[in-house]
Amino acid sequence: MDRGEVPAVTRQPRLIRSGKFFSALDRKEILQDKSDRGSHVRRPDTHPAVLFASIFVFIFLLHAPLLQLPYFWDEAGYYIPAARDMLLTGSLIPHSTVSNAHPPLVMAWLAFWWKVVGFAPLVTRTAMLVLAALSLAGLFRLAERVANTNVAIASTLCTALYPVFFAQSSLAHVDLAAAGLTFWALSAYVEDQSGATVVWFSLAAVAKETAILAPLCLAVWEIVGMFARRSSLRGLWMDGRDSKAGSIRRIASLLLPALPLALWYAYHYARTGYVFGNPEFFRYNVAATLSPTRFFLALAMRLWQILGYLHLWVLTLAMLVAIWLLPPQRHSGIERGRIRFPLQMVFYVVIFAYVVAMALIGGAVLARYMLPAVPLVIILSVSTLWRRLSFWRTAVAFVALGFVAAWFWNPHYGFSPEDNLAYRDYVLLHEDGERFLEARYPMARVLTAWPASDEIARPWLGYTTRPMRVVRIEDFSLDQVLSAAEFRSNYEVALVFSTKYEPGPKPWDRWRSWTEWKTRYFGFHRDLPAAAAAQILGGRIVFSEEKQGQWIAVIELERIEQARTLPSGLQLHSPVLQPTAR
Repeated sequence: MDRGEVPAVTRQPRLIRSGKFFSALDRKEILQDKSDRGSHVRRPDTHPAVLFASIFVFIFLLHAPLLQLPYFWDEAGYYIPAARDMLLTGSLIPHSTVSNAHPPLVMAWLAFWWKVVGFAPLVTRTAMLVLAALSLAGLFRLAERVANTNVAIASTLCTALYPVFFAQSSLAHVDLAAAGLTFWALSAYVEDQSGATVVWFSLAAVAKETAILAPLCLAVWEIVGMFARRSSLRGLWMDGRDSKAGSIRRIASLLLPALPLALWYAYHYARTGYVFGNPEFFRYNVAATLSPTRFFLALAMRLWQILGYLHLWVLTLAMLVAIWLLPPQRHSGIERGRIRFPLQMVFYVVIFAYVVAMALIGGAVLARYMLPAVPLVIILSVSTLWRRLSFWRTAVAFVALGFVAAWFWNPHYGFSPEDNLAYRDYVLLHEDGERFLEARYPMARVLTAWPASDEIARPWLGYTTRPMRVVRIEDFSLDQVLSAAEFRSNYEVALVFSTKYEPGPKPWDRWRSWTEWKTRYFGFHRDLPAAAAAQILGGRIVFSEEKQGQWIAVIELERIEQARTLPSGLQLHSPVLQPTAR
């Protein structure tokens, strides 16, 4: 995120060899001849197939212990059922879960591999690692084009190890795939390859609808540039883009990716009667989020997610210190180059678009929604370290170690278990608890909450061998458990667990307004401890387990002969249809 200046007409001297330019600073950094004539983009040096294969082997080995885990949270709630429906029926609209109108590209990718290899978590997670490798290859090529190979290698390594990207790499969600396709699109865009820009941004949009943010905001940026190209601000836009016809062509290439997404929504409306998913999903993710107070709270959270979340602050703080205190490194009187400011502006436009849009919409403020933006921050930060630190490799290694530590270390603030290996702890806990439940109470009616309600009702999610009958409540807050206690004759056993990671009371939790805001705008609640739930329900704990702040317990209830009707808050079902994916 190094502060840039508009490049002067006079460039640094280069050594010419075989039609390419070798920096007097670093002989490994190869530049195109056209880079001295106004283009700010480098020609890639690494063959795409070699790059992809190397990255895939690396991340596959890192994820090997995780590849056979059963499905977790939103995987089980939407993406796996939707892809399975596509496999079994060929329908792009899921029927075993309520459609949330997410475009079908990633689900079709999974259905294809299940058809070819077989339906199993190992196949699913390996297929997602292929998309993760493609994403990292796109990030490498983007960094290589705007900076150099050293920065590209370091940025790709840091991104692969960043806890959110690492955890999401093998999970069956759509956000990482959309981010990776966006990186390839940005690489084509900065090289002014209009056709490739259209293709990559179109694929990103049909991977996840929010990927359309990047091309639309860049189109607005290009439109502004058309009016500013004769002003003193023209240096904010890339050189060689002064013609009106060229600007119109680029704007068209950024707007066309909206067409495939529009066609998908038209198809979805024709099949379901809804454009943006079922009404509950739309209310949760859009209608209920349009509040000024919520926007500013979510904006602060989004800024934290792109600047400091899960040890990202180690990198961004190092970058800021380097900018403030250290001059650029010089060799033979020549400064190491920065990412050209017009290219930085492309990054800033995309980052700004995601920070603002994801603060405005999205019921859950999940870190994975920011995956298209965070790696751009990593590229800018690593480029600054490369430019200003003589020991930049050591600094990058320290950052990488900090990211790896955050895989295992849960922070002292609330976070989603899907953002590091806490999701593994969750899955292992639920495997143990639900296998105990099935073995000891195979015919019982089980009181529990989502997503365990799906896990024990759908054996193909990997937790049980047969479906169990479920009485579902929303969560394990005091109100919900008290409501369930009034109708305890309708179930024989309860499966209770932590529905969120709670690091314990903090000083800011004493601020009543903060707790009220979290409850009102972000669905915050406190789960009762298992012992308290057992006491209220009139049962005893027969199984319990805990891992790093997460827990699960099975409560056996005393039999009550008199049955009563279920209240509106309780649902007896097998399996449930509900809008759970985010």
